[in-house]
Amino acid sequence: QVQLEETGGGLVQAGGSLRLSCAISGRTFSSYDMGWFRQGPGKEREFVAAISWSGGSTHYADSVKGRFTISGDNAKNTVYLQMNSLKPADTAVYYCAARLRGFSITTTRAYGYWGQGTQVTVSS
Repeated sequence: QVQLEETGGGLVQAGGSLRLSCAISGRTFSSYDMGWFRQGPGKEREFVAAISWSGGSTHYADSVKGRFTISGDNAKNTVYLQMNSLKPADTAVYYCAARLRGFSITTTRAYGYWGQGTQVTVSS
């Protein structure tokens, strides 16, 4: 069974940086496309970034493009989300997920395994 565990969340001032980690157990993460999503207070879960291991391509939401970077480490079986120039609007619970279905890589329907999430709070 695949398990995902996010770490690295916390409280940061606007303009600051955080790096989230998603440790994968049960299968090597190169078996899956991996994504990061977030859910702010009173909002639906939304796509943030994804990495496709079949071709190594990355995908980003417009709202984070140029500020966030998704990457992975095969040896550590871990996916990262480096977040720079953080804004209060980035405040949310961040989830990593493993894609299992053929829907668009940017939609939650494509993902079958989810972590428990890690809170990111950006103060102004």
